Amino acid sequence: MVYDRMDDRPAFVGIPTFLHLPALADAEALQQEHPDAVIVGAPTDTAVTHRPGARFGPRAIRAASNLRRGSYHLGLGVQPFKLLRVFDYGDADVVPGDIERTNQAVRAKVGEVAKAGARPIVLGGDHSVTYPSVSAVAEALGRGRLGVVHFDAHADTANDSWGVLLSHGTPMRRLIESGAVPGRAFVQVGLRGYWPPPSVFDWMREQGMRWHTIHDIQRRGFEAVLTEAIEQALDGPDRIYLSVDIDVLDPAYAPGTGTPEPGGLTARELLQAVREVTLRTELAGADVVEVSPPYDAAGITAEVAHRVVMEILSALAAKRAEGGA
Repeated sequence: MVYDRMDDRPAFVGIPTFLHLPALADAEALQQEHPDAVIVGAPTDTAVTHRPGARFGPRAIRAASNLRRGSYHLGLGVQPFKLLRVFDYGDADVVPGDIERTNQAVRAKVGEVAKAGARPIVLGGDHSVTYPSVSAVAEALGRGRLGVVHFDAHADTANDSWGVLLSHGTPMRRLIESGAVPGRAFVQVGLRGYWPPPSVFDWMREQGMRWHTIHDIQRRGFEAVLTEAIEQALDGPDRIYLSVDIDVLDPAYAPGTGTPEPGGLTARELLQAVREVTLRTELAGADVVEVSPPYDAAGITAEVAHRVVMEILSALAAKRAEGGA
């Protein structure tokens, strides 16, 4: 059955949903359409600790997705929208200046998607949105079943940021402390720079978290580290949530972000990693966060964020073509 419902109008015509996909108005429409994946925006940056602007990230990623009309993945040989039912569910009703109410809105929106049996793909927004997003998916699946593969320059496992418990530097700790995801079910790739301090890494070890720094990648090679990270992700959980902070990339590939760290992954490495994780695990949901358009003069950060989503969808379609879920 062919599901392709994209229109062929120019990029600058019509409502800018992700890749001009059909929009869903409410939870009733969501249930009726039986989607495979659903785009959800989380336009907030109230929880940032450095450069703001990520509240405009979902809009920029959607706009970047409409710059090109093609949807044929040359490497995988699939047209994802002919194999998958994918829709855009708009944005969560965030509350500027109120992190807790924003989290509730994101959790409710993502929860509607997860409870409908679809995979939410969340466009951030700062990384604080991962806490409510993963919580919603874990609740829909049943706690203890979900693992997280996390690409980021930063571990985001601080206890607080200047007393703020729900900042974009704390979501992974909040997920573990809440019981939504066991510590051993976290695998992180790309950590670098000068944060967090040793005390935070001590806490991470106590939880059984696994991580791979850029130094590990330089020493062992990207392929070896990626293979091990995926094997670790499959050690326990039966479903995976993929969280991509765009600052895992070197700023040469993603200047438009709140906390850039020199020395990161290339765009090609990240796209390969996202594709491989999706192909080799059972993906339950994903997010792409920390795109800050005010610092993205050439739009390349939004472009690569759009491609991250396309790699996820294309890999899901390739699995479907082979008879998978």
